[in-house]
Amino acid sequence: MNFFGIGLPEMTLIFIVALLVFGPKKLPEIGRSLGKAIRGFQDASKEFESEFKKEAERIEKSVAEPMKASLEMPEKKVLPPQAESPVANAADMDAADTDAIDAESDKVESARAVESAQLESSGASEVSSEQSEENAPIEEASQSV
Repeated sequence: MNFFGIGLPEMTLIFIVALLVFGPKKLPEIGRSLGKAIRGFQDASKEFESEFKKEAERIEKSVAEPMKASLEMPEKKVLPPQAESPVANAADMDAADTDAIDAESDKVESARAVESAQLESSGASEVSSEQSEENAPIEEASQSV
């Protein structure tokens, strides 16, 4: 009989040492407690093993069933024609439109030149932040052309 790698001679030696330490009256109580603890451990391990097997069988059943796959035909969506914008891009602009933009940018530049000349003649060397914020959209429009 071999328990946990311990043979019969080793078990006898352990029993004799336990008898000397605990005495003949306490030894049966300790044996009962130890037996109950081992029985409880065995029951818990059997319960764990059975639950594990049940889950494994449940997973095997779900994997064993063939999956159903089907293809769905995509719906064809037809987009309505979009109304064309008057000027789609710079290539669609005609010469009259570009001339009008050039003339507008020339007016802006000449107005700036007059304004800067007036500021220099009055002794102001800096443009106020309000004027520069007002001119920012004009500058962006002239740079984009």
